[in-house]
Amino acid sequence: MLRSPLLAALVVSTAALAGPPAKKGDPKPDTRAETWPAYVEGEALAALKLKGDAKRGQEAYEVCVACHLASGAGRSDGTFPQLAGQHSSVIIKQVADIRSQLRENPVMHPFSKTLVNPQELADVAAFIATLPIPRDNQKGPGTDVAHGRKLYERDCASCHGQNGEGNAAKVYPVLAGQHYKYLLREAKNLRDGKRKNGNPDMLKVIKAYGDKDIDAIADYMSRLETPSHPQK
Repeated sequence: MLRSPLLAALVVSTAALAGPPAKKGDPKPDTRAETWPAYVEGEALAALKLKGDAKRGQEAYEVCVACHLASGAGRSDGTFPQLAGQHSSVIIKQVADIRSQLRENPVMHPFSKTLVNPQELADVAAFIATLPIPRDNQKGPGTDVAHGRKLYERDCASCHGQNGEGNAAKVYPVLAGQHYKYLLREAKNLRDGKRKNGNPDMLKVIKAYGDKDIDAIADYMSRLETPSHPQK
């Protein structure tokens, strides 16, 4: 995903996770570091303790363009997710989880391992967060939106927000603007235990969903539009 040369092997030591010693002019640590949820740890937490530089992150993002597009809109068929406007905390956690294989993603894994250090991860996440959320994402078929809305309002809105705006401080992702088929696939992966890095509270809820429930809620979520950019 990122610009650095592919590493033959990645060995992350405690010192490496802490990042290089601070120098004059370096970005200041993120003052929210002490408030991150307990389920964010290891390399993700190390990156979250750093202030991302969106300008440096834009250069790093160039390698992501082939799959996720320059706009961050991903692919309308859901093969690659929409990233634009996603909370930087979410990007950091997901990439770190893919690097450690807590989240299995064979396509993304080699690219995630090109990261030089937690600062580079913080930088590219900061840039992605500045991209406008698209309004022309792939929508679902619209066959059972009412049921999807009922499930969403009952089970999802308290964390992800009424408009799918997510919550950066709690590392809950933005859902607005995401492609239907991506939402559908990942929801089923979470329910079926194929994606192992989901929030434990969400996993408890989604395990009870049948296929029709997942189809309906993915359809509804694909229609969410946050009224303003979540980072502003």
